[in-house]
Amino acid sequence: MAKAELALAVEGLTVSFDGFKAVDDLNLYVDQNELRVVIGPNGAGKTTLLDLICGRTRASAGSVKFKDKELTRMPEHQIVRAGVGRKFQTPSIYENLTVFENLEVSFPRGRTVFGAMTFRRSSEVIERVHRVAEEIYLEDRLENAAELLSHGQKQWLEIGMLLMQEPELMMLDEPVAGMSVTERQKTAELLNRIAVGRSMIVIEHDMEFVENIAHKVTVLHQGKLLAEGSMEAVQANPKVIEVYLGH
Repeated sequence: MAKAELALAVEGLTVSFDGFKAVDDLNLYVDQNELRVVIGPNGAGKTTLLDLICGRTRASAGSVKFKDKELTRMPEHQIVRAGVGRKFQTPSIYENLTVFENLEVSFPRGRTVFGAMTFRRSSEVIERVHRVAEEIYLEDRLENAAELLSHGQKQWLEIGMLLMQEPELMMLDEPVAGMSVTERQKTAELLNRIAVGRSMIVIEHDMEFVENIAHKVTVLHQGKLLAEGSMEAVQANPKVIEVYLGH
């Protein structure tokens, strides 16, 4: 594969906590404009993998290259500026701000101290907020306090806060956990739409949801790569069946 097509190249990635290898000599390659879903039983190292990519956890060994930039030596804020956005399992939104304000403070210029001091609600910001709000089904909730949103809407708002930064690689950790069936369907539509023109890594347990979004599935087990391929191939893989039935 031509190197230029890769958005992310993870090679030999390892992290040990007190001798326990949470991620163990892992190789993972994500193409540009690919929506990759990472699955695996609890304790497989899925969230730790995202922590390593976004700089929240430091690798013990190995390399994480995003568009040929080595991320393992960069602090978190520089990784964000390089174009990597991350959403955690629990929505981290500003409950007391409105939906509009949550999106507005996520606009890249508003995020630094100097940027916040000189930040003005320009037409560019307003236009971006409305565009993103429409994308995440919250156009009619812009003036509502975020705390009044349903759980699913809060998840969408946090995805919107990431979209405000226009990341080239978006990483979402269990985006449909706790959502209703309807919200899960709408989230699948949302992710399929926003994946156009960027790369995404999604961690998820809901297999029906995975089938609706994944271009390719990676299965982790005990910090190692167990299997990789289409959803059909992975579901039919004897090693995968054994690991899942064993849990």
